[in-house]
Amino acid sequence: MTTLTFLDRIQEGTPFPRGATWTGQGVNFALFSAHATRVELCLYDAEGKHEIGRVDLPEYTDEVWHAFIPDIGPDTVYGYRVHGPYEPENGHRFNPNKLLLDPYAKRHIGELVWAPEVFGYTIGAEDEDLSFDERDSAAFVPKCVVVDHSFSFAGASENHIPWEKCVFYETHVRGYTMRHPAVPEHLRGSFAGLATPEVVEHIKSLGVTSVELLPIHSFVNDDYLLEKGLTNYWGYNSLGFFAADPRYFASGEIAEFKNMIKSFHEAGLEVILDVVYNHTAEGNEKGPTLSFKGIDNASYYRLLPDQKRFYINDTGTGNTLNLSHPRVLQMVCDSLRYWVTEMGVDGFRFDLATILGRLDHGFDESSGFLQACRQDPILAGVKMIAEPWDCGPGGYQVGGFPPGWAEWNDRFRDDVRAFWKGDQGAAADFAKRMTGSADKFQQRGRRAWASVNFITAHDGFCLHDLVSYNDKHNEANGEDNRDGGSDNRSWNCGAEGPTDDADIRALRERQKRNLLASLIFARGTPMILAGDESGRTQQGNNNAYCQDNEISWLDWDGIDDDGRALQDFTRNLLNLRASLPLLHRSRFLSGASNPETGITEATWISASGESLSDEQWQDEQMHAFGLLIDGRSQVSGIKRPGSDATLLMVFNAYHDVVNFTLPEVPGGSRWTCLVDTNMPVRSELPEFDSGDVYAVTGRSMLLFSLKAKGETAKLLTAIQDALTTE
Repeated sequence: MTTLTFLDRIQEGTPFPRGATWTGQGVNFALFSAHATRVELCLYDAEGKHEIGRVDLPEYTDEVWHAFIPDIGPDTVYGYRVHGPYEPENGHRFNPNKLLLDPYAKRHIGELVWAPEVFGYTIGAEDEDLSFDERDSAAFVPKCVVVDHSFSFAGASENHIPWEKCVFYETHVRGYTMRHPAVPEHLRGSFAGLATPEVVEHIKSLGVTSVELLPIHSFVNDDYLLEKGLTNYWGYNSLGFFAADPRYFASGEIAEFKNMIKSFHEAGLEVILDVVYNHTAEGNEKGPTLSFKGIDNASYYRLLPDQKRFYINDTGTGNTLNLSHPRVLQMVCDSLRYWVTEMGVDGFRFDLATILGRLDHGFDESSGFLQACRQDPILAGVKMIAEPWDCGPGGYQVGGFPPGWAEWNDRFRDDVRAFWKGDQGAAADFAKRMTGSADKFQQRGRRAWASVNFITAHDGFCLHDLVSYNDKHNEANGEDNRDGGSDNRSWNCGAEGPTDDADIRALRERQKRNLLASLIFARGTPMILAGDESGRTQQGNNNAYCQDNEISWLDWDGIDDDGRALQDFTRNLLNLRASLPLLHRSRFLSGASNPETGITEATWISASGESLSDEQWQDEQMHAFGLLIDGRSQVSGIKRPGSDATLLMVFNAYHDVVNFTLPEVPGGSRWTCLVDTNMPVRSELPEFDSGDVYAVTGRSMLLFSLKAKGETAKLLTAIQDALTTE
């Protein structure tokens, strides 16, 4: 080990900010540990292969170890060795033989090599994790890199798209670009690849507003997956909350990520990050010692109160991050602010978010994390989206998050799938989902946008497979098809998997259109899974978390005529949603009447054109009905000039034709059929009189607009021209 002369001039530095901060004259290092007795800073060569200097952090202030080292700067490679008691039974697992990542590191270099040396205990020892391993782990673990954050976002203003106009598009940096013909081969799978103009333009052209990226925080490939020749493709195994994973860089420089953000912002698109603050990659007591576990295990993790050797496992991954500790809470909030202020992102989707709101007695919206986010002047202004469940007691909390939060609504997924599948008794729940899921979210002034509606997501069947498989087919995962959910509410339309049967293929395409139309026209915030708009398949795999290959990657060249037609249909749906205010209002739809006008905002009607009775709602065989949304209604009390176009949605999940009588509405003239999922491509949009009977094809959905006088008629004429123009 070479001794660096400038280490002799080490200064005390400051305990804040945490991490390694370049000042222009040197680097300040600050590391929190409440129980450590000594902290060594280890410096490495540019490749992170050889240690070139080591020094103790000399100062300890408010449980933070710190020092300032002059004359070093960006690209300095480093790691920590932390001394303290090795007392697993008391929650302490300090082992200075293990080189540790700085929790605040902004960049990582190198990959984890699964070797016995990376564990704090000796694998195979009689007393297992109570043993102490003296082997050095430095050769097998990633290192930290000091960064320079100078970068200008000039010319790309921040995007603050109103919630009611948002349409999310969930995708994966690598999977979206690995097979894209316009992305140069050396950029595929990277942030630079995702910023390729043709990629950004395609996303923009769909009509979505916000790109939601699966986890990009630095993460670990599980050893059991590597042994099977697989990887942790989704990335829900974070090891660093400030560093983007090195695998997603073509250049290795964090400016690449910022350039990607800039490209999306210039196109008017938001970027939302899927983040995993509920656990880390260090696992349980038998997991590796890579960072938090060796820095201060008792502070960073939730441990069993009477057996601190063991971890509380509300995540199902082995450990649970302890956000009840103020320094851990501070780290998470610092991370979120960093990604907003330094990296330019517009919001976050929180994996297993219930855990972030847990106290000792369970989920509580008065938890430190939820309170901190609510009052933070930066975080309060960005989009916060919860996956509102975890594996712990009382973990299912859909509708339970405080005002200001949006939530993934799995009830929308399940109830809409069940309805179009043709399940008995599915109509009433389907109706609740289409009108904003007020039964879950209408409280404390929350708006319908709080319900993030989705039919498919990364976890589960994609849209094509949802209508092509009755059962999951996860054999490629190497777990004998035991992994992944079995309750998919899917239907193969008559044949399992690929088929040449023209009737089955046509039905599948219509079912895709039904599901997309329901998603995009329902009250709430729609989220589309990338590739669903072109009919991508995962070959029946509903848990492709480990498939970094053609199973998960979008096959751009393989998009066929059906896929291109579905793309056009999706664009039309999103154009309608944006153009017709009634399709994106933020209030919940209800059957309430305006006391001043006597107009009912939303009315459910039968095929005869009459209001549905309670008896009809209770009929488990009811599969066809309509939703009339009166554009004259001003239930919210807000007076707008003119009125919105009155809309009629018709749903037929029955297998056969249903004759539907178009209702009469005062102030209207004729009904224009804007969407019929049985006829996705039309040269003109037909018009009908009130009282006319429309033959609604089995398994299809329609959208009509009432043609009226004035501005509404002009708008509908423009929409009609757009929908029928090639």
